[in-house]
Amino acid sequence: MFTSIVILLILFGVQSIDCAASNSLSDCNTVAANFYSTCGGVAVSSITSSTGTNVSCSSGFTSSTCPGTMYGSTCVFQHKLCVTCSGSSPVRIRVQSNGLPRFCPNVPATVSELNIDFTVNFNSDVDVNSPVQTATSSSALSSIVCNINSQQTVPSAYNYVVSGSTQLMAVIAGISCDGVSILNVNSANNVDPFFPAGGFSAETVDSCMGHPNPSSNSYHYHIASGCALTPPSGTIATCSSTSSCNSNIASYSISTFSSYRTKTVIGIAKDGHIIYGPYTTSGVQVTSGFDICNGMFHDSIGNYGYFATQTYPYITGCFGPGNYPTATVNCSTNAPSSYSKSIYALNFTTSANTTTTTTTNTTTIITTTVASGNTTTRASNTTTTHVSNTTTTQASNTTTTRASSNARSNSRKLSLDFMMCVFMIAMMLFCKRMIF
Repeated sequence: MFTSIVILLILFGVQSIDCAASNSLSDCNTVAANFYSTCGGVAVSSITSSTGTNVSCSSGFTSSTCPGTMYGSTCVFQHKLCVTCSGSSPVRIRVQSNGLPRFCPNVPATVSELNIDFTVNFNSDVDVNSPVQTATSSSALSSIVCNINSQQTVPSAYNYVVSGSTQLMAVIAGISCDGVSILNVNSANNVDPFFPAGGFSAETVDSCMGHPNPSSNSYHYHIASGCALTPPSGTIATCSSTSSCNSNIASYSISTFSSYRTKTVIGIAKDGHIIYGPYTTSGVQVTSGFDICNGMFHDSIGNYGYFATQTYPYITGCFGPGNYPTATVNCSTNAPSSYSKSIYALNFTTSANTTTTTTTNTTTIITTTVASGNTTTRASNTTTTHVSNTTTTQASNTTTTRASSNARSNSRKLSLDFMMCVFMIAMMLFCKRMIF
């Protein structure tokens, strides 16, 4: 008896390995609209000379600590922020801020107006197969992430240009949507400011999780704050006097986004990638899927951004993409023990030894011809993928089809690129005509 097995895999909805981010001028303007700008959508020559929005604080400041003007016992300062987009191929995003929030911080020290002004390529395309940062051991990982100077420079491909204070920008990782600077996560001791290793003391912040930098008097965040989206009114408390914040500031940080349980823009990193809150589009808290920089590929077209997390480095610890080692840092007692790729990062991953495929609604047609000349045709919703070495496959409506060793050998040669799909579809139509 002679048996001939022809296996045709028609793949619908296969994710392309190539990825392209959403970085058109329209995309940029959509992101810019999430910032509480005070410039009317037009870049200004000097953010400090522009007109902002008044913030009045009836207590908590003195004439020496107020970043604005004292009127009796009331400190009045202006929040000034301007986020604009321009150009094409690449689109550029410009961020101008005086660093002052839309609420009254609780700080027992001087807070000063800043001159933050930088331009960078918006949401550049990046490749999970070509990480900017790689570490395979705890010491290597710590040298990257546990380093207050790790974000002093931005990869040259992003064309980062500073127009404001260059000295201040050395330790800034990004800007929050309320204009407050997001500093590199580390304290001056190169440790987690809230869960430090090595016997260091945790830093003190207010209930919006901000505090001033002693060298520049800049009010800033190290961890995501819901106050950036919903500013509190009146005088706010300190973290230490707020029980939930004092108990666990990392959990408290996530709780401040309880009204924003979806993917929400909360800032922009200095490398032009978007910073999101702690939830995905489906409302799931991000607890995995991010790399050593806290960046994640978060959709099927290849967008990469930083996400607020409950673990160090909380917002971003380096400019990614980074890799995904089984290692942890030595500067925090609240860091992941390992890193794993999101489902989207897996889809874009290619190597000589690993192939990752996501498929849905796959049709397998098996035509068997026996010696008598009779032909039997069977079809089912099946996903069968054969590759050399390691294969990761995620599919729906999936069963397992076993074919002869010759069929398996032939299937290994099948490519998932577009031309092969077209060829197989044509073959399927030809077979259909022969059968019917």
